[in-house]
Amino acid sequence: MAMKTLSAKNAAALDKDLMSIGAFSIDQLMELAGLSVSQAGSHFIHPLACFHPKLHLLRPPYFISVFRIHPPSRGRRILVACGPGNNGGDGLVAARHLWHYGYKPTIYYPKQSKNDLYQRLTMQLKNLSVPFTEDFPKAIKEADHIIDAIFGFSFSGEVREPFPAVITSLQETHLPVTSVDAPSSWNIEDGPPPSGPGASFMPGALVSLTAPKPLVKFFKGRHFVGGRFVSPDIAQKYDLDLPEYEGIDQVVEVGSDEQKL
Repeated sequence: MAMKTLSAKNAAALDKDLMSIGAFSIDQLMELAGLSVSQAGSHFIHPLACFHPKLHLLRPPYFISVFRIHPPSRGRRILVACGPGNNGGDGLVAARHLWHYGYKPTIYYPKQSKNDLYQRLTMQLKNLSVPFTEDFPKAIKEADHIIDAIFGFSFSGEVREPFPAVITSLQETHLPVTSVDAPSSWNIEDGPPPSGPGASFMPGALVSLTAPKPLVKFFKGRHFVGGRFVSPDIAQKYDLDLPEYEGIDQVVEVGSDEQKL
């Protein structure tokens, strides 16, 4: 039986329950989401050297497989494309963890939020001397891997400036791309747009946060579920069939049938 998906309406309601019933703050949820994204890369690249190096050094087997097959010396430059909302915040958190893992993230964050949380996430990166860029075409030429943290499950409507050209670059690049929760420009229910930016965008990997969204039925790459913080009562309320996480992992890879690999 395939893993159950979470609609946009229920995803938003679940977030509210996590912050009320679950007593999580938005800071905590964003930190956990970004940590999941950063850890996912250790699974992405240990089978093949062409996948994404968002690595964690927390579990010895992954440490060994990552550094033997795709050492940082072969691809430490990670371009993190962040949007103005929560998805972008997840990307900022992931970038900070990646820096601590030994990678060299660069942040493309053209619409920086004035919200205190995002300001603090940005300052944490600047305190680590992580560079920010406004030149995406130049940054993509100097990257080894890309994190797509532009738009998440709540995206709808048209892609607005300056992101149409960015998403077009993501769908045309030969670099590996990992999307956070949703490939940017995709509709949570209907998948890629019928035309325009993102119509042919298919990232190499996707990290679904909390639970998969309906768009995964259109996704053809490697799929991971991240977010080891949902309590049994909330999972039951939303009829979630979440995978079992091993050890201290924050992510689980699932197959095309959404079963754990």
